[in-house]
Amino acid sequence: MTGAGKTATGSHATSAVFTTAVTLVPAEPHHFDLAFTAVTQPCPWPKAYGGDLVAQAAAAAMRSVTDGKTLHSTHSYFLRPADIGASVRYEVEVVRDGRGYSTRQVRGYQHGKPLYVCLANFAAGEAGGAFHARPPEDVPDPERLPSSARYLAGRDGGTMTDTSKTYWSTGRGFDMRHVPGPVYLTVEGERVAHQAVWLKPFDPLRPVEGLTDAQRDLAALAYVCDYTILEPVLRVLDLPWARPGLVTASLDHAMWFHRPGPVGDWLLYVQDAVAADAGRGVATGRFFTRDHRHLATVVQEGMIRTV
Repeated sequence: MTGAGKTATGSHATSAVFTTAVTLVPAEPHHFDLAFTAVTQPCPWPKAYGGDLVAQAAAAAMRSVTDGKTLHSTHSYFLRPADIGASVRYEVEVVRDGRGYSTRQVRGYQHGKPLYVCLANFAAGEAGGAFHARPPEDVPDPERLPSSARYLAGRDGGTMTDTSKTYWSTGRGFDMRHVPGPVYLTVEGERVAHQAVWLKPFDPLRPVEGLTDAQRDLAALAYVCDYTILEPVLRVLDLPWARPGLVTASLDHAMWFHRPGPVGDWLLYVQDAVAADAGRGVATGRFFTRDHRHLATVVQEGMIRTV
């Protein structure tokens, strides 16, 4: 079970899959200053979802900062795949606590081996000038777009199974609606190096023990960003997720949190492919609220292999 909902591959759409993922249990540290454990959530792939690790490490880092500073960036490497539905141990090193900024190193371990490493930085904040990029003007409203469940209803093809269809439809905690179209079975729309995804939790986010609501919302952005960040690269290469022989994996990840904002309403995730070569691809993503506030920026490199 995933919290108040059914399993992530069940038919009940709930955001509890996310809040369960970032519910950490304190543990005795073996290597650094603090430690927590968390469990990766169900998914129909051979390895756990990378966003679990990003969000769980961010939550561990946030729980180690107690003087009111806010998470403003993370820089991470994925070292090994994580097992699904298994515990990951996050060890937090207090690297520095200054008046204006604090730094943490977080390492995730499973079966005694490191699988994820992250540096997280926190800021007290201060007065200064403000600017932010604006989203594209021609993106349709989410109410005009089909949900993943509606799009996939009655469709089949490639490596998609009933289990993966259910997961894409309702198992990820967030309603996701693509512009110009999804890349599940085929690349819908033009073969271009950019796309946008409207996303919103399936239901109101639940409280998470050890995190304020604002910290939970930052963790939600860290969690959901990994689902689709490589899709603009797949789109320009004409590689849908269900293509036989397609193998992808997150390699490294950076994220900057610019300003707080509501995560319970629709967010626009604007994504661009930057480069693809030698079995790797790099993409950027920017999160905007419906009133055009730029909340966060993501850059990720991933392995993209066809066999």
